[in-house]
Amino acid sequence: MQCIACGRIRRVSHQHLGRRLKCNCGNIAVIEEQALIPLPPKNSRQSATTLPPPRVGGEQPFPDDQLAVIESLRDSFRNITTQLSTVIVGQQDVIEEVLISIFCRAHVLLTGVPGLAKTLLIDSISKVLNLDFRRIQFTPDLMPADITGTEVLQEDRTTGTRNFQFVEGPVFSNMVLADEINRAPPKTQAALLEAMQERHVTIAGQTMELPSPFFVMATQNPIEQEGTYPLPEAQLDRFLFNCVVDYPESADEFRIIKQATSGHQPSLNKLLDAEQIQKLQQAVRNVPAADHVIAYARDLVQATRPSGGVAPGFVKEMIGWGAGPRAGIALIIAAKARAVLHGRLHATTADVASVALPVLRHRIVTTFHAEAAGVQRDDVIRKLIEVIRPQPPRA
Repeated sequence: MQCIACGRIRRVSHQHLGRRLKCNCGNIAVIEEQALIPLPPKNSRQSATTLPPPRVGGEQPFPDDQLAVIESLRDSFRNITTQLSTVIVGQQDVIEEVLISIFCRAHVLLTGVPGLAKTLLIDSISKVLNLDFRRIQFTPDLMPADITGTEVLQEDRTTGTRNFQFVEGPVFSNMVLADEINRAPPKTQAALLEAMQERHVTIAGQTMELPSPFFVMATQNPIEQEGTYPLPEAQLDRFLFNCVVDYPESADEFRIIKQATSGHQPSLNKLLDAEQIQKLQQAVRNVPAADHVIAYARDLVQATRPSGGVAPGFVKEMIGWGAGPRAGIALIIAAKARAVLHGRLHATTADVASVALPVLRHRIVTTFHAEAAGVQRDDVIRKLIEVIRPQPPRA
């Protein structure tokens, strides 16, 4: 029997049916016939992570082809991180968060000071995934047509007729890096918003689909805010994660300096392609999440709303505006992807807690009192994770 909270495998027999079983994680469940899964012999080399997941909420186990896709995603994650470690030193959490957003079919916002290899990271991932990559440098004079494309009047030399021909902009790519996105005016930011949400652009009344898969990786500098246009909440909510790229550790920075000043030129191998990525994205959405896991994500989101009845006292003092329902959706889909990447076939409350920071930090607004006291959004979210505890699953 497999625990739906932590994924631990416990050996039980049919004579224990109807009894309660307490896992080491504290979860208590009733042993039922439909919850039993066959284990390989003790001398078998088969890993427990290759077993079908438990039935959660009436869901059926994975079919064999779907299970193979899930296992390939786990193996691909290991290979990708190994490849990227030859180019990107450290930043393992950021790499994992970016890959989670890709396999969730979502977008990611990278926040960090210049020189932390944000652009190199996105470029390296596109090479490993064998996807088209375009970079857009956002500036105050950037126009929407510079992103989406425009119609150009061209003359046919054989007939002498003139026709408008559409020239695609850089947004027509699998991976788009919006570098320093907050330096462009709102009109230009809005042009990217349609592409992010609808995955198509409208030019001269015609709707044109973007390539699939399609991801937007945006960066912004948290220090210099003069002459910038802060992203509106409606656009921030479109990003699954807000990943903070911090300064490297001492040992990592030593390796960065040594590697950058030598003749080291690592090569990246292509590990996936667009078709495989789309299959992996669909497989992630089929990963089961128990009701108590979804309830935990709901409780975390509702606790960020100061006007709600379940918000702790410090939230009403520190948060002026809480997260919306899209945050709960993001928590669950990201938890599913993280579970698979770590070799588990169902999401747990630990996965939800692990992705809470990048999911919530750009979806809440702190009060003036919190800013004056030097309280950051991450501080409030960490305290929420400590206060809001997951409820045990119903027996």
